[in-house]
Amino acid sequence: MNRKQLTLLIILGVVLGGLGYNVYRKRQSGYERGADKAEGQKLLQGVPESALNDVAQITVKQGASEVNLAKAGSIWTVKERGGYPANFNNISELVRKLWDLKVTRKVEVGPSRLAKLKLTKEDGALLDLKDDKGKSLAAVTLGAQTSKEAGEDSQFGGGSFPNGRYVMRGDDIKTVALVSDALSVETKPEEWLSKDWFKVEKIKAITVIGPVATNNWKLSRETESGEWKLADAKPAEALDSGKASGLNWLLATPSFTDVIIDPKPEATGFTNATTATINTFEGFTYTFKLGKAATGEDNYALQLTVAGEFPKERVAGKDEKPEDKTKLDKEFADKQKTLEEKLKNEKAFEKWTYLTSKYTIENLLKERKDFLAEKKEEPKKDDAKAPGDLPKLDFNPVPPPK
Repeated sequence: MNRKQLTLLIILGVVLGGLGYNVYRKRQSGYERGADKAEGQKLLQGVPESALNDVAQITVKQGASEVNLAKAGSIWTVKERGGYPANFNNISELVRKLWDLKVTRKVEVGPSRLAKLKLTKEDGALLDLKDDKGKSLAAVTLGAQTSKEAGEDSQFGGGSFPNGRYVMRGDDIKTVALVSDALSVETKPEEWLSKDWFKVEKIKAITVIGPVATNNWKLSRETESGEWKLADAKPAEALDSGKASGLNWLLATPSFTDVIIDPKPEATGFTNATTATINTFEGFTYTFKLGKAATGEDNYALQLTVAGEFPKERVAGKDEKPEDKTKLDKEFADKQKTLEEKLKNEKAFEKWTYLTSKYTIENLLKERKDFLAEKKEEPKKDDAKAPGDLPKLDFNPVPPPK
């Protein structure tokens, strides 16, 4: 072999080596490189816009955790919670987001890469949207979230925050992509519940009856801004107005943690229940059954019933002018309609047993003594001589005889 042939072989080897290295690099980094033509395309490319309105069932499944959301008439419900109403805003936002979500970068991967991106059946979260007949309209597997370092002056105060997520259409490995939304989707049923609940306003009286009769109490007031008074107060009992002031806002913004599907006595603590009745100036009567739940120290089971008695007619004022009657009658009618609607909405909660925190109902768990003023001890009078006391001197001695 002459020198010229050797040179050609060396050049050819370098060229082939370079091509091979480029192919290797392409295969190794393909899952991080994107195809320009995929950028900006919708994640659910090919799914018609009209299908958005056909979504009637949603399944979210990750490992052993699963939640099923379904439409019952016009209301979304949570199957795992006995058909309790779901948070429509969260569902609507999720569906709309999926339909509008665009691909940031298409990702080329092989089967071995799916585990790293958490897109396997074991690690990924499968989100399946179906119509009312159970036909899948769109299925997306949610994989690993990506994150970005936050500057010290950012709202995150340094550290990192999620800024994207790897996704895949169903189980089609050719559709793996990166999107610019972290897509946090819960698989816990309680996270999908509608937390709209009752609201107690303008309290007039509160009666609490517990397992121990001596702890029972009733407090009432004559006006919305009036002082609370203790019913059947004994001579030695004086109400502490400061301790009772917390009742002014009792259950004004209550919240619950979960819904108890199988309210057995051993789970709810209703065998030793406390009953609380609240009457309002508007005519509502709320009756609560409270029990120490078995799921934790600060958890309580709650059931409620609601009743309402509202005036049917408006009593005209003493100096009411005829020209004001129409306006006042309309205001009265509108108010009555609002009260009736509130009663109807809140009676829908009567069929359920709720899990709530002690913080929400702690004022109803107080004992009678917790509202009483502390007794001041008077100093004791003790004229007895202590050991070692000197005898008292007589400053008026009898004079000696003359």
